[in-house]
Amino acid sequence: MNELNELKNFSKILADESGKIILRYFRSKVNIETKNDESPVTIADKKAEEIMRLLIGKEFPDHGIVGEEFGVTNESAEYQWILDPIDGTKSFITGTVTFGTLIALLKNGQPVFGVINQPVLNEFLIGDNESAELNNVQVKVRECGKIENATLLTTDHLNIEKFQNSKAFENLMRRVKMYRQWGDCYGYYLVATGFADIMIDPIMSVWDTMALIPIIRGAGGKITDYQGNDPVRGNSTVATAGNIHEDVISVLNKV
Repeated sequence: MNELNELKNFSKILADESGKIILRYFRSKVNIETKNDESPVTIADKKAEEIMRLLIGKEFPDHGIVGEEFGVTNESAEYQWILDPIDGTKSFITGTVTFGTLIALLKNGQPVFGVINQPVLNEFLIGDNESAELNNVQVKVRECGKIENATLLTTDHLNIEKFQNSKAFENLMRRVKMYRQWGDCYGYYLVATGFADIMIDPIMSVWDTMALIPIIRGAGGKITDYQGNDPVRGNSTVATAGNIHEDVISVLNKV
């Protein structure tokens, strides 16, 4: 078994073990704390990240970790695990399934592979820039030749006007065939598996973005920041089925 396959298999262990914890708290009465950025966090977020950190530390003590809840460990390491234990905590605490665990592995700052794990639905999606698989079955973005045929998703419409050009986004919204706010990581899952064509987030953190990049690329799609630049260095994301990407970026950035 080569090193990449070993690391991918280990990511499945991380997903399974964190998923057990998340399922324990799903649709239960959990205490909800508010972080400094006004976003919610629960014991499920914290304990899921704790178990992943523990497992990484035991198996790969030389690797670094960047996690949403507990910060950075060994930041100069060649390999860095980027963890978002529950991407979509607002969805989680309201009992919906449009959340997931994001796991990415970076080598020298570039994402090698990424995972979206949805424990409630038992869906493990992994991509390595070259291919993407859902529960060991290869997935691809669907064909979408023009914006007018596209399904557009975003996490929170109100964030568009806070961080980007809301008028341009509304122009895109009115051109597409269908618009829904099925967001967080599950929106990117839907693009990668061929059920949607555009997923947009106007503001993102490193733990939100890194797992998505190799998944969307591996499924044959395109992903950039909001202005069409390298998503690794950006703080926003636009993921598409591919052919319409440049048109989408153009519409989003028209003054």
